Amino acid sequence: MDPKLTTAPQHMEVLKVLSELEIKLHQPVPGMTMKELENMMEIDFWEIGASGRSYKRDYVLTVLEDRLHKPTVENWESTDFHCQEIAPNTFLLTYTIKQWERITRRSSIWHNTDSRWKCIFHQGTVVLS
Repeated sequence: MDPKLTTAPQHMEVLKVLSELEIKLHQPVPGMTMKELENMMEIDFWEIGASGRSYKRDYVLTVLEDRLHKPTVENWESTDFHCQEIAPNTFLLTYTIKQWERITRRSSIWHNTDSRWKCIFHQGTVVLS
């Protein structure tokens, strides 16, 4: 049974900001620079992809750079965003992505330093393929 996820009222603005940042990490918007993407990730960022493979920051940035230079039309629908503070200025963001017929649950850990949000970790888990 799925847990009932809610975002505390005092964290609704954080949820809005992190949701927007997360989408940019999947589908960089036209005009974004690599520097902006690099600044969204901690130096020791890593992820576990929906495939189960682990990826370092450099690899993820290479994929994002490719998306910046060769944009494709992706039919990604991101829904059910929730966030929870797990440590001071550190939040767990969870959500669901539907890509055509594939559904994945996603989670990311974000930390706010010097008024800038940076992603520390990301994971995708296939629910339906």
